[in-house]
Amino acid sequence: MLSLTQCTSPSGGGTGSGSRDASGSDLEELVTEYTAGFSEDSGYRRPSRTERHAVAEGVGLLLDRHRSRAERRLADVDFQVRTVTDAGTGRRYAEVSDRSEDAAAPRGWGRVYVDLGSPVRWSVQVPHPVADRNTERLGAALLSHSSGGVMVIAGAHRKAGRGDEADVAHRRKSVFHAICDELAKRGVPGIQVHGMADDSAPRHDVVASTVKGREAVREGRDLADALRRRGYDVCRAWARSCPLEGRKNVQGRNAWAQDTEFLHVEFSPRIRDRRKHMKAAVAAMTTVTRDWRRM
Repeated sequence: MLSLTQCTSPSGGGTGSGSRDASGSDLEELVTEYTAGFSEDSGYRRPSRTERHAVAEGVGLLLDRHRSRAERRLADVDFQVRTVTDAGTGRRYAEVSDRSEDAAAPRGWGRVYVDLGSPVRWSVQVPHPVADRNTERLGAALLSHSSGGVMVIAGAHRKAGRGDEADVAHRRKSVFHAICDELAKRGVPGIQVHGMADDSAPRHDVVASTVKGREAVREGRDLADALRRRGYDVCRAWARSCPLEGRKNVQGRNAWAQDTEFLHVEFSPRIRDRRKHMKAAVAAMTTVTRDWRRM
């Protein structure tokens, strides 16, 4: 049975003394345990500019392997860092989480997982966990199957909070966007996973887009080709008009402004709801992250 050990590090790079058995969980199960309580009524508080910048700065310090400094900066806004070891792969990740997750009124600012075994070369972004069913599973599976990654996952259902303020794919004033902006500034390419309804693109299993930019067209072609070889129909938004191209996605537009590669990918329920199709989709996405690791 797989187990997952978590330990808090009091100093940069240390492994700490605390640990717990995560009930046979792997990384994917840890993430889905976190998102299990997400709903339209789960709550969300819009962060201030100071709070957004503090989390992004802390994540940046962690990417630079300044663990102690990152912990102190994140503690300013009640975030914490701990090490997670996935027994299934042996990979170690720094988990950045909000201490308010267990409070009566969680802020809903999300989590970050950073591969500690390799320099960070790419990111996977999950802006609509639960609302876009099983996209959190796709993100976690990709991170655990391809080294050198960082996963940014939103901390609330997209319809939580007031209006659409928790829809982080379309809101710049979020912790999620601040972290993705920090990655884009560093030139870290990103693949953002979404889920579409059956009737959104009935002729396609996947819609792949570079949003506004063209920096990731080669990677988009590689992804579409890898999916086609596995029997899926892909609408390629850089070559034709497609539904759900994500043209208003703020992370994609921000990546374009900074000449950073970005892919916006919509997966059908067929892919997201069956394990064999999810595995195929993850395998196809690793063809992209593999190339990014060589950059």
